[in-house]
Amino acid sequence: MMTPRSPSAPVSPLLLVFLLFVSVSSSLCSPASLHDAFLQCLLNNTQTLHGQQQEPSQMLHAPTDLSFPTLLGSLVRNRRFNTSSTPKPLLILTPSHPSHVQSAVVCARRTGAELRIRSGGHDFEGTSYVSRAPFLVLDMFNFRSVDVDVEQETAWVGTGATLGEVYYRIWEKSGLYGFNAGVCPTVGVGGHLSGGGYGNMLRKYGLASDSVVDAQIVDVEGRVLDRSSMGEDLFWAIRGGGGASFGVILSYRVRLVPVPNVVTVFRVWRTIEENATELVYQWQNIAPRTDNDLFMRLLLQPASSERQKGAKTVNASVLALFLGNADRLVSMLDGEFPELGLRKEDCAEMSWIESVLWWGDFDSGTAVEALLDRMPKSVSFLKRKSDYVQEPISREELELLWDKMIELGKVGFVFNPYGGKMGEIPVSDAPFPHRAGNLFKIQYSISWSEDGTEAEQSNLGKTRELYNFMTPYVSKNPRRAFLNYRDLDIGITENGENSYKEGSVYGVKYFAENFKRLVKVKTEVDPQNFFRNEQSIPVLPRSSSAMTQNSGSTERTRKVMVLVILFLFLKDLMTIYS
Repeated sequence: MMTPRSPSAPVSPLLLVFLLFVSVSSSLCSPASLHDAFLQCLLNNTQTLHGQQQEPSQMLHAPTDLSFPTLLGSLVRNRRFNTSSTPKPLLILTPSHPSHVQSAVVCARRTGAELRIRSGGHDFEGTSYVSRAPFLVLDMFNFRSVDVDVEQETAWVGTGATLGEVYYRIWEKSGLYGFNAGVCPTVGVGGHLSGGGYGNMLRKYGLASDSVVDAQIVDVEGRVLDRSSMGEDLFWAIRGGGGASFGVILSYRVRLVPVPNVVTVFRVWRTIEENATELVYQWQNIAPRTDNDLFMRLLLQPASSERQKGAKTVNASVLALFLGNADRLVSMLDGEFPELGLRKEDCAEMSWIESVLWWGDFDSGTAVEALLDRMPKSVSFLKRKSDYVQEPISREELELLWDKMIELGKVGFVFNPYGGKMGEIPVSDAPFPHRAGNLFKIQYSISWSEDGTEAEQSNLGKTRELYNFMTPYVSKNPRRAFLNYRDLDIGITENGENSYKEGSVYGVKYFAENFKRLVKVKTEVDPQNFFRNEQSIPVLPRSSSAMTQNSGSTERTRKVMVLVILFLFLKDLMTIYS
């Protein structure tokens, strides 16, 4: 019969280590263990890097925390990635100081877990907060300062600020300036600017990323760099090439743009029965070539006919921003675009900041302070895709398109005209390559509210079917796409030894001839491919052993985490027995 161990008998340190190793190795590290290990790493590295102790514990959030689901879901803008089966992060990190970000990068590298970086959560495919490998989320929403310098006509903008906050702070300082970014006020600055970022002044001033004059980034070594210290190649890459492939953007310095005291907006719509075909055909020829002060977006949506009960039609709506008064606008379009039939009573004159509210679909008379609300009015299940059109679609082809849209019943289009300043900026000036030669960009748009796999597959299938239908009418070799309309259908990488080959599939669609330069920059600044996602910029091909290092595999991540926890446990154990 075995004699029970005396309660006072010392436990062998080697036995404890062995038992711990067996326990931890049998499964992935528990959230509590990872939390403790990561916290210890943060404390050690914050002290080492900066010579003083910070309070990083406040930025660590484990799945066991009561606030974790709310924190994770608060910036999810696509319900497809907020279900019970959606992979969840091991930890959420909410830094509030550059030193926190530096330490977070250093410690994330040591754990081997993937690091996903989130600013506003509007990534259409959820890559900023979802991964199939074990991962952490670095949520930058605390970096939301907007420091406007009217005299210099610039502003330093935190990567976690929303576009609405940026517009409000500019207006707060001066009504003479605006910023040429997007029309959705809850979009985060970080993803918007680093992926290109466009708005309704792109024909006048170009993309939001074209107005970036400086930036602060934490690189893979945990260093804070600005334009002068990062070098022109990296600065070039993060103005349209996707910042999350190269580091953690802290802030951008942007050039403000002058806006007139009075701008004009309008919305005019027609159905097929009201000669929408001719309107859309002529829009293709006029919208990209008209005065640079005018941006006319075209929306196409299948709908029920008001004239024939039970019949289906297509609505064509033209939404516009004109940097001038209504008289000048109506006079100009009377000559250029009579098919639109614009009247002065269709127009509304207002200040530029009021036009931001109008484009954001706020009710008339809404206070400007509404732009400070970081929450959208609603969050749906959705899918978006993109294309570029370089030759007008004929009237006959438009008629075929109407039939297809009515058949599918739900998928809509957003046509955004180019031309103007977009045709003047050289392709090599920034990673965003879609400049001269493009008439307009297409967004395929579908949203739904029904839960479940069946609804998702049905709606995704319809979107993909319409995308395939459009193949003859859009850009070719490569068929181009817009990074900020993230679409995993066009290719993904597993971030393993074939990452360059896999990345080239979607890379040339997003970046055309600029893809190779982006890969070169990536290889120089992040050779081990730490900053990665399903559509990140890959590194140049290397040996198999080198490519698999930091490849993000689940097994390697598990082993590294085990070693980190064992090391910390041993350290504490030796202290006890010393």
